Formats: sequence, C-alpha cells, structure tokens
Amino acid sequence: MDDRTGADATGGADGSGSSAALDAFSVESVYAELLGRAPENRMEPRMAPLHRAMEILGEPNRAFPIIHITGTNGKTSTARMIESILLAHDLRTGRFTSPHLARVTERISIDGEPVRDETFVRVWDEIKPYLDIVDGELLAAGEPRLTYFECVTVLAFAIFADEPIDVGVIEVGLGGITDATNVGDGQVAVVTPISLDHTELLGDTVEDIALEKAGIIKPGAMLISAIQPRDAAQVLLERAREVGAEFRFEGVEFGVESRTVAVGGQVVSLTGLAGRYGELLVPLHGEHQAENAAVAVAAVEAFLGGGERELETELVRNGLRAVTSPGRLEVVRTAPSIIVDAAHNPAGARAAARGINEAFDFSRLVLVIGALQDKDVAGMLAELHEELGGILEDVCLTQSTSPRSVPAADLLQPALAAGFAEENITILPGLDDALEWAVMKAEENNDLSGGILVTGSITVVGETRTLLGK
Repeated sequence: MDDRTGADATGGADGSGSSAALDAFSVESVYAELLGRAPENRMEPRMAPLHRAMEILGEPNRAFPIIHITGTNGKTSTARMIESILLAHDLRTGRFTSPHLARVTERISIDGEPVRDETFVRVWDEIKPYLDIVDGELLAAGEPRLTYFECVTVLAFAIFADEPIDVGVIEVGLGGITDATNVGDGQVAVVTPISLDHTELLGDTVEDIALEKAGIIKPGAMLISAIQPRDAAQVLLERAREVGAEFRFEGVEFGVESRTVAVGGQVVSLTGLAGRYGELLVPLHGEHQAENAAVAVAAVEAFLGGGERELETELVRNGLRAVTSPGRLEVVRTAPSIIVDAAHNPAGARAAARGINEAFDFSRLVLVIGALQDKDVAGMLAELHEELGGILEDVCLTQSTSPRSVPAADLLQPALAAGFAEENITILPGLDDALEWAVMKAEENNDLSGGILVTGSITVVGETRTLLGK
C-alpha cells in the first residue's frame, strides 16, 4: 500500500458554490487530522483495537455481508468489477479500496461513487469521540494510538452501516490476518494473484505472504482464488480446509475461456462456477484484467448463490461493460497518448507492459517512472526493459511529492542495471517537467504514433492525473 500525502483537491461532484466549498474544506480538515496519525505504511500487527472500536460503535462490521479481497496485484480492479456486477443486480454496494488517487473520499464508495463529502465529515464527527476512547486506552497501555488506516477503515464500516448497504466489497490495505479490514468476516474471500511485495512487513517468500493473506478466509466462507504460484495455492488450500471454508480456484473450477482485443478493451468469454458467460466486453486492457473479470464473476456467483446458481448473462454483461479502473492502463491524454498505470512491483510492471504491447500500436514509447521507498524498482525497470525493449527508448526518472518518494537521481543505477542506455536517460525531479519532456520526446520528428507510459507508484499516477486535469 502506498501512502497519499498533501492536500486533496477542493471541490467535488456534490454541488457548487459556498456549500460545496465548505464541504471540500471539511473533508480536507478530516484528511489533515488523519495524516497526523501514524502514516499508512506504518501498519500495526494487531486487531484488538479494531474489535474494541467496533464494539463501542455497535458493531457496524456486522451490519452487512462482505466480499473481502486480498492479494498482491489486481485487488482494486477486481473490487470494482465485483461492485459493478452487483450494481447490475440492483444491490446497494459499499466499496472500500486503497490508496486513493486524488481525494480521500475515493476510498469509500457508495453505489460506485465516492461517498458524499457531507456524509464523510458527518460520520467522522460522530465516531471521533469513540475513537478518542480507544486512543486513550491504547496510550494507557503503552501502545500507539489508532493509525491512519485503522481510522479510515473504522470510518468506512461506520458509513456503510449508516447508509445502509446490501453488500460491502472490502479490499485489504496490506496482508490480511492483521489487516484492519479483517475486523469484518467475509462471506466470500477473494485472493488475487500473490507475488513478492511489502516483503519487509509480510515476509520474503511467496509462501510467507500467502500465510498473511490467507487470514481473511473465515469459517464457513467460500474462497475464490486467482491462479497462484504453487506454494501460495497450497497455503490457501490448507487454510480453507482448516477453517471449513469451501474453495474454488481459477484454472480448475472457473477461468477465462477466450479473449480478443477490442476497441477500448477486450471481449472475453468466461467459465464461471455455475455457468458460461460469453462475449462480455471488458473496457480495460491486458490479459490480467480478463483474469480479474473471471475472479469477479466467480465471486459474485459465490455470493449470490453459493456458486451453484448461474447468473443472468445480460446482467454480467451490463456490469462488466460499465467497469472503470482509474490509474490502471488508463489513457489520460491523446496526441500523444499518455497512459498511466499504478504498477509498483515487478509483477504489476510486467502485466502493464504486456497490456501495452497487446492493446497499443506505438512506434516508440517514452517511459516516465517514479517509485516509493522499499519498492523493488530495479525489478520493475528490468521487467519494463524486457517486455517493452523493442519500442522503449527514452526514460525519464522523476518523483512524486510524497515524502516516501525515492529521489529521482537514485533511480539511475537501477535503470542502468536494467539495461537502459545512459544517453537515453533523463533525470527531472519535477513531475510537471518530466511530463513536458516526455511529450516533446514522443512527438520528435513529427512522430504521430509515439506514446508515453507513466508508472512506478500510485502517487506518481495520481499526481499525473491531477496535472492533466483528470
């Protein structure tokens, strides 16, 4: 998980004029208060304070059924697909995902839209005295008070209970077993592909990471898993058997039957748990998004009918057709095309690169990359060089405004080690300067088929979208 720092954009979709300005300012005030706590990348391996908060708030974590999502890559896209299919079934949804691209309210969505500013602020004001009680108890016991992410998680559950919703689609922040979101018991536990990331917190093997993520599999639930490395799959299987949860794995009980590239995305046919769903438009790029769609459909089948009742194909089709996933192989500008992707580990970089090769016909590609500390930037650069080497020439090393950003100059050695030629590397710490340089490079010699990829961290992608008016 990557932290977001700095002020949120003011304004919003709820209105205009002084009322909207006041709401936006209030959201910023809450956000500033949250940022004053332990930052998002400082996770506390504990659950007791979350259960205590839920207890004194009247257990909002038990107010609605939950589809709980963990994994290394693809969590947010899969969550958005699940949400969209549920909406097509006329269910009222609450989606909790992280981190956010521009505004903190993006993390808590009602029926596919960020929670209204006034609701965000009102519910925070209502629960804040109770969070103060938990903080006081923690400090008295010599423990740190509730963290940024713990507070946002409690806020999400409280908002969803307040609305109320029919189903919560809850994405973990990090790991699973001691992730704050694990205060809720998922009726369906979804595990997207597991690979190495956050190794300093979760362990340095796929098996160790899977052990953490398997913690969301609860007694009586159903596990829906993407295709996994053998060691990870074994861990998930053992956990499911241990707690008496049913389990279904992509590639065994469900999966992608076929896929073809289409304008604006791809057309896929899926084999679900209970039926076959053909000719579905998924308006997202890359094979990984087709696989995410298969996982999402299986998760909804599991939720609505225990995996034994076929969904109406037209509802699945309508749900997937409406999916968006900002910051995931998203075209944010044309002429030249600027694509942003929030990949922040080697597996994500590989998936993004392959998606570009498949869906776009660039004569050349300019890379703009910035990373956060503790990330395998060398691995990301190596994957990008290997997968895009035929069209990727010029590279700009940059950084976001996050205090966790790796200084742009410190990315030079990893870039050289990945195989990029020094004469093709430019270092521009200012992201606005980097984007301007990239546009100039992409348009060199009046090349009308050049493109730009901006990647490396959610903060670089979020700030790029803001700079380009997204």
